[in-house]
Amino acid sequence: MNGKQKTLARVALAGVAIAGTAAAAPPATRQVVTGPVATYWMSAQTTSGMAFGGGAPSLSSMLGMGRGGNVSKSLTLQLGSARQPTGEPSAEHLPPALLKAGASLPLVTPRAARPRVETREEPGMPQSYEKPRGRMLIYWGCGDRARPGQPMVFDFAKMAEGQIPAGYSQLMNSLQVSAMQPPSPSRQATYGEWPNEKTRTTVPGDGSLLGPHTIRGNYSPQIQFAMAQGQDFLPAVQMTTNSRNPTGSFQLGWQPVAGATGYVASTMGGGDGETFVIWSSSEVQSLLFALPDYLRPTDVTRLLANKALMAPTQTSCTVPREVIEAAPQSMYQFVAYGGESNFTYPPRPTDPKVAWNIEWTVKVRYRSATGGMLGMENPYGAVMGGEEAGDRPPSDSGRPPAKPKKPKGTDILRGLGVPIPGGL
Repeated sequence: MNGKQKTLARVALAGVAIAGTAAAAPPATRQVVTGPVATYWMSAQTTSGMAFGGGAPSLSSMLGMGRGGNVSKSLTLQLGSARQPTGEPSAEHLPPALLKAGASLPLVTPRAARPRVETREEPGMPQSYEKPRGRMLIYWGCGDRARPGQPMVFDFAKMAEGQIPAGYSQLMNSLQVSAMQPPSPSRQATYGEWPNEKTRTTVPGDGSLLGPHTIRGNYSPQIQFAMAQGQDFLPAVQMTTNSRNPTGSFQLGWQPVAGATGYVASTMGGGDGETFVIWSSSEVQSLLFALPDYLRPTDVTRLLANKALMAPTQTSCTVPREVIEAAPQSMYQFVAYGGESNFTYPPRPTDPKVAWNIEWTVKVRYRSATGGMLGMENPYGAVMGGEEAGDRPPSDSGRPPAKPKKPKGTDILRGLGVPIPGGL
């Protein structure tokens, strides 16, 4: 073997040795992660004007509905823990003074609900069954005129007979968004919440989350964290335009909401008494009006990409003329979705060989919403609540027996899994 051949042989042997060393190298260490023992969620909402759902609006809401007045804030606190106390569960949230909701917010464990007694019903239509009437018209997209192919029509009578409108499957699967899963009595060994039946305090319109927070109790490790600038309630939505265009469409405009990650506008109203008309600002056919109150940041990113949500830089949207013609009296709602603030203790060890035993996690999520009547800045004279005085039953005990309840078309939609906004 000459010198050149010897050199090549040594290189080949070295390569084999290196390959064998790589093959014999132990796999990367995967860090052991346990917990969290406790999970705490804070849902922070800012509202102004009048929003859909929750029954008839209050007088104060009606008085502030025009340009986003009557600002109020609400906070929902939910604590779940893998621990069980030795006695009665007890926990409280000690908020910063800037919240102005009291020195302590008791996190009450709900009492177990009584088991529901189910009654068996014979199959078939009830004797008082009446064929439902009416339609739901669904529009979408900002613009002076509705896009081709709109509206999508849900005919309640046809649907009761099993005739599902074309495009129904696509509509139901368009968003692929599921509600978030906060702590609950069914998911944790012990659970507490605020507000609750024992405390009536509320957060005033100028309340703030900024400052130190402490959560303590007999079934959870003590939780301590501080909220800094950029982690407060979202500002109230300030509408700048709510007026009819010369073409018959309606113009909605708003100031940018600091901290918002995406917007959605929607309307609902009635036409001839048997027609529900629903519109959303989504650029794609969807049930955007039925989105959950809070969205995961990943869902917001995806919905922005497919133009189901409006970007946080957008400041106006036109409700098409066809929507107004179909429902001259319509309510609008505008929602600004916020991001999240997340805290974890202890911090994750940088050494993957050291186990990360999580004691607690905190998630704070945000939204801001407003609503009102299209084109109405003065609520006086508006008929709210869906009942005229003459339609209400007498309050004395001698009222006539109620007529058999007629099935509503919206009941059929709920049976098909279509989310229906409050008030329908």
